[in-house]
Amino acid sequence: MLDKDRIRLMTKMSIYGKNHKDDFKIADYYRKDYVSLKTWITLIWVTIGYAILFVSFCIYSSDSLSADLTILKLFVLLIAAIAGYIVLLVIYGVCANSFYKRKHAVAKQNVKRYYRNLSRLEKMCKKEKNEQ
Repeated sequence: MLDKDRIRLMTKMSIYGKNHKDDFKIADYYRKDYVSLKTWITLIWVTIGYAILFVSFCIYSSDSLSADLTILKLFVLLIAAIAGYIVLLVIYGVCANSFYKRKHAVAKQNVKRYYRNLSRLEKMCKKEKNEQ
């Protein structure tokens, strides 16, 4: 007969294993590798999004830009666009880096707890076997 602690532990582990499959994948990476990969992916998507917004802005305001466009205004517009892009990349890079470090740490901690509970469950089963 299963005792209450063992049933509770098995249920807890089953629910965790079912709902947090990604934690095992995340915990398989080294922290630096995981954070670097996810930060680069974030920065690539930010670049794509910024390019889409910039092209959309240029198409939308092409009439007003071309009406009184000079070389100096074009140069200032491009410098502002590049500066905005760099600021956006830095902000997203820092935020993504800290977010994914935290996400990896939490996943690693949860997986460690899962394996600790698995070890406790194994000891309970051995103890029950020895008692029989």
